[in-house]
Amino acid sequence: MATVGSGGSTAAAGPGAVSAGSLEPGTVSAGNVKHLVLFLHEAVLVQYVDTFKLAVPSLIYTLQNNLQYVAISNLPAATFQVTYQLKILTTALFSVLMLNRSLSRLQWASLMLLFMGVAIVQAQQAGGGGPRLLDQNPGVGLAAVVASCLSSGFAGVYFEKILKGSSGSVWLRNLQLGLFGTALGLVGLWWAEGTAVAHRGFFFGYTPAVWGVVLNQAFGGLLVAVVVKYADNILKGFATSLSIVLSTVASIRLFGFHVDPLFALGAGLVIGAVYLYSLPRGAAKAITSTSTSASGPCTHQQPPGQPPPPQLSSHRGDLSTEPFLPKSVLVK
Repeated sequence: MATVGSGGSTAAAGPGAVSAGSLEPGTVSAGNVKHLVLFLHEAVLVQYVDTFKLAVPSLIYTLQNNLQYVAISNLPAATFQVTYQLKILTTALFSVLMLNRSLSRLQWASLMLLFMGVAIVQAQQAGGGGPRLLDQNPGVGLAAVVASCLSSGFAGVYFEKILKGSSGSVWLRNLQLGLFGTALGLVGLWWAEGTAVAHRGFFFGYTPAVWGVVLNQAFGGLLVAVVVKYADNILKGFATSLSIVLSTVASIRLFGFHVDPLFALGAGLVIGAVYLYSLPRGAAKAITSTSTSASGPCTHQQPPGQPPPPQLSSHRGDLSTEPFLPKSVLVK
């Protein structure tokens, strides 16, 4: 699970509560630690109803993480990376349904473009494009990645709705998610591999490669927080596009993946859709107006003595950037 680094207000936790901003590195004292424990006790245990609201997205995120491993085990890395961008589509749809968020015509068009690109890549995969490991099942991989995208979209929007509907800070919500996620993960581990863990130990099989994956996931989560806090959606779109390219190059080098014209077309459509969807509203309207004006000259003139019409820049809604993924997104 990645950690969101954006700010948020601190939940009112009664006397002795401290804000997240006051607990900066290098300033923690015995008094602050005591206040922190009291704050967590009040916010997590006393206000247990508020805490249990996070059980739903935590369960979904735990399921999603496991589905990703099933998907990547049954699909080439490049195909998985392209198909996993369907989470943009599911997140957008859940945002419209649950948050009453509106999408521009360019965004709807980019979502259709995204779906077409993923469909082309999956058609290439179903046609047997490129070498395939004997134990890979593309059907299982596709089902797992679609289920992962659906869970990602719902959990991200649900978590954003919780954040906007309460006074709890983001770091507190992440702590609550972590508590539930750890508990659910341990229960799942004990149910599936309880006997093996009891005989061989909890860290059996933790090779250097496994530790590398763990550290990469943790570091990637911190990077997501940095991107959400300091970068914009266009840079996020470029990062997503770069990840597709790097995954493809690595698959070619490590697994002998073959890039045919069909895969290149589908991946190109997905990359283009990612870029178009992440454009700010103002830029999207500028592109639309430019394409409209290109069909013919504008003959409208302002009558003398009349005030000029308001510019698009005077509307806050035109300058606002619709989130490419929710600001509360916890997965890469």
